[in-house]
Amino acid sequence: MEELLRYEHVDISYNGIPAVQDVSFTLERGEILGIVGESGCGKSTLLKAAMGLLGSSGVVTRGDIWYQGKNLPDLSEKELRKLNGPELGMIFQSAGSSFCPIRTVGAQMYEMMAEHGSVTKKEFLRRAIELLGKLGFEDERRILDSYPFELSGGMQQRVGIAAAMLLNPSVLFADEPTAALDVSVQKQVLEELSLLRKTYGTAIVLVAHNIGVIGAMTDRVLVMQDGKTVEYGETPDVLQNPQADYTRKLLAAVPKLRRS
Repeated sequence: MEELLRYEHVDISYNGIPAVQDVSFTLERGEILGIVGESGCGKSTLLKAAMGLLGSSGVVTRGDIWYQGKNLPDLSEKELRKLNGPELGMIFQSAGSSFCPIRTVGAQMYEMMAEHGSVTKKEFLRRAIELLGKLGFEDERRILDSYPFELSGGMQQRVGIAAAMLLNPSVLFADEPTAALDVSVQKQVLEELSLLRKTYGTAIVLVAHNIGVIGAMTDRVLVMQDGKTVEYGETPDVLQNPQADYTRKLLAAVPKLRRS
């Protein structure tokens, strides 16, 4: 398979304080890689580093993040902006917060698409309606004409996935995409991510603190604790034969229901 993304011995700091230390992994086309660990272990920071979203206080202090022969931390803001959208997509923990509340969802999605090339509103509508339809939405035009506050939290998250896929990126970073969602909506969001891989061959980096979700969704898994790699490998191998006490602790925390 074709390798799309490679992290090599990456260190990241915020205000001089280490947040990630010596993390390495690869992502191949069509693969889903899970990154799992408790809150604050550096999972989201790894994704933000690739997208250039660390902010003024965050910096990659060592190592490389390679995408298609380009070392992402070395790129200018302008060069990264060209990649973010058409090549690299991002789903945030709360997609609703990334939408402007006083503009319709469709207007904002059109603006995202137009920023990366000339596109007519007719072309945008065709693409957006087709994508929403494939993701299982009904009444696609109504969704596009809605303001974010008119949509439920679960619907906003699902629309966030559609927005991230609008330009059909090769790599999709999903940062806790099911956080704070009802169980039924969580299942729907995860099924939609699987559908993107199947339909478009999208490679996905899925960040979660729930190792049960990672076990059900991913091909390989990176287990993190305190900014460092604990285990990394094929998901069945890591979860069925964990080598680290921390991985066993995460597995033990997955609820097991028994009939009385």
